[in-house]
Amino acid sequence: MQHLDLEVIHQAIDWLAPADGEPSARPIWLCTVLATFGSSPREPGTWLVARADGQHRGSLSGGCVEEDFLARLADGEFTAPAQVIRYGEGGHQGVGIALPCGGILDVLVERFTACDADIAHLEALRAALEGQTPRVRQVMLEGDGARTLQHDSGLGERVEPLEGHAGEACGYQLRVGPVARLLLAGLSPVAEACAAFAVSLGFEVIICEPREEMLASWDARNTPIAGVTLRRELPSRFIAEGGCHAATAVVALTHDPRIDDLAMIEAVRQPAFYIGVMGSQRTSQARAGRLSRSGGLSDEEIGRIVMPIGLNLGSKTPAEIALAVMADIVRIRRGRARESL
Repeated sequence: MQHLDLEVIHQAIDWLAPADGEPSARPIWLCTVLATFGSSPREPGTWLVARADGQHRGSLSGGCVEEDFLARLADGEFTAPAQVIRYGEGGHQGVGIALPCGGILDVLVERFTACDADIAHLEALRAALEGQTPRVRQVMLEGDGARTLQHDSGLGERVEPLEGHAGEACGYQLRVGPVARLLLAGLSPVAEACAAFAVSLGFEVIICEPREEMLASWDARNTPIAGVTLRRELPSRFIAEGGCHAATAVVALTHDPRIDDLAMIEAVRQPAFYIGVMGSQRTSQARAGRLSRSGGLSDEEIGRIVMPIGLNLGSKTPAEIALAVMADIVRIRRGRARESL
């Protein structure tokens, strides 16, 4: 989830149920990018909310798609509770525009009114985005466009079609959850490279570093990474005090057992979707023994820790190691098995 998602849902609720308590008589339309083919500027799951008067928040393509959609909305189209339209070559049922990038977008368009059920659904989406519990919503294309919202692991593709009797999509399953977080236990060259990669991938990035010498070096260089939060405390303390939710990847890359081991001991007690620590096979075996003896971790808890961390890319440099780590995190987040790569 990107931060813009929350802005879109806040705007949707404000339009249907403004602060003065009087529900709006105007409907709104929530658009979701379902699939992209070829080159396209937005990924599946991206949202836009709009009103018939042209006001909107969010983005589907960065310009051309929004302009066409808003024009058709003003002309009175999209009266169905839920429908799919295609932008790009051929369009959907002969309707659509060619994208300058040559790509294709399939977009789910849902019509919401100020009824209690629609407002409650949007408020539940807001709670999922702000909270620590991922949800999965199902939207049916037939009949009244029924919507449901259930608990979810948060892992897997953001958008998945639901097959009907004829093999065609009769609806869609859409994952919603808090912003993916990368929690880095301690500063190191590899950790900094990971942080830069993660920011570009849309992660919220937090580095916890208690060591004065490392903090002094960071301050002396005066080159903070944009979008990265540095907390001057033990990562294990931050994790224990609620800094880790189900959309969090906890990564230790310092080679300092005082940092790495304590972070692992706390992380396995949390719902993080990825927990990993850097080290060779021999180092990892020694660490597993320490975590069992001194940390009191069970075999099941130790089994949650990826060590050695990352995909085996033959990495040597800090940037290459960071690439292997982030590739493995993205793999797990997208629900892909190593064997499928």
